[in-house]
Amino acid sequence: MLNIDIQSIKQRFGIIGNSPLLNYAIQVAAQVAPTDMTVLITGESGSGKESFSKIIHQLSPRKHGQFIAINCGAIPEGTIDSELFGHEKGSFTGATDTRKGYFEVTDGGTIFLDEIAEMPLGTQARLLRVLENGEFIKVGSSKVQKTDVRVVAATNVNLIHAVEKGRFREDLYYRLNTVPITVPPLRERGEDIYLLFRKFASDFAEKYRVKSITLTPEAVQELINFRFPGNIRQLKNIVEQISVLEYDREIDLLKLRQYLPREQSSSLPAVLAKESGAEHSYSERDLLYKVLFDMRRDVSELKKLVFELITHQPNDHELLKEHGHLFENIEHASNGRPYKSSEQSEPYYLPVKQAADDDDDYEEKVEDISHETEEESLSLETKEKEMILKALKKHNNKRKYAANDLGISERTLYRKLKQYDIED
Repeated sequence: MLNIDIQSIKQRFGIIGNSPLLNYAIQVAAQVAPTDMTVLITGESGSGKESFSKIIHQLSPRKHGQFIAINCGAIPEGTIDSELFGHEKGSFTGATDTRKGYFEVTDGGTIFLDEIAEMPLGTQARLLRVLENGEFIKVGSSKVQKTDVRVVAATNVNLIHAVEKGRFREDLYYRLNTVPITVPPLRERGEDIYLLFRKFASDFAEKYRVKSITLTPEAVQELINFRFPGNIRQLKNIVEQISVLEYDREIDLLKLRQYLPREQSSSLPAVLAKESGAEHSYSERDLLYKVLFDMRRDVSELKKLVFELITHQPNDHELLKEHGHLFENIEHASNGRPYKSSEQSEPYYLPVKQAADDDDDYEEKVEDISHETEEESLSLETKEKEMILKALKKHNNKRKYAANDLGISERTLYRKLKQYDIED
């Protein structure tokens, strides 16, 4: 009897698949629907969480009441309280009329709060009061109002981790999680992937008035083995692309692979955590300072190495092998071409090269290098000033673009210009 009920629910709500994980989720939704218990639906983006909220509403005594689906991540933080609970006239700029919120309009019905983890903490406190007492207060009002609304929430993030990081209220989590429903990702549903493919292929064939596409056995296996990070939504998009673009209606393995995206590495800048488990990350300015400190350390080590070569073992190459990492990024001069320093107008030469080529002039060359290295300023202030000058020159003294390039605000750049007495 239970299997028949699940099958009828699938047909009624257009759910395709026979995965045991999917069937269990539908069973829990059907069992909890006749009650007024709060339900938390978890699952990856695109896995079909909203369909389960509709099952719960339509199989409940509230099915004749209103059902409203709200994406908490799509409402700006400054207006979400007004959207959910309403506001009084004049309560804020632009509030020209009194407005009813969703919790007032949906009295006797069901509210589906998608992406609940994106809800601001202040709004979470208001929601908790509604769940516990059925009470809310409009923005700009002091009058407590009553509402009888069932809340079904959904999220694609781990709320336990959000609680640990202080981004989600712990009391609200336990209040929402009265009955949890986990929607399985598409990659864990096995043969359901091909069933969905055939359903979408049939739908798009009818929509675009073309013959439905089919897959060879090898292509079917490739499809089932694909991970589908975008879940059902991604599969649907792929089927639509193939249905529109391919003339040959039988899709083989090689053709299918052209539509299945490969594993891609992000092209975004890398963010380095300060330490394991830390919430904050290095900013671009922090990374710049780290590079400067590394440069300073390397130059200090080079000074020590040169000093050792001068005073103890000028002809011993073992020291060079031991400190070879210091020369990994240095291009060796050829034909006597000098190395240029960013802070020196006169050229200087790498002592190791000269030692190998001309032992007689070795000491004279080394003394010049030692002298010039001691005079070189290695302070962070000097490096920072140099970077600012380069950025300004690169962007024709336009502060806005130079600041963006440096990873600092325009105001900070202005302050640095004053500090270093730079005229732009």
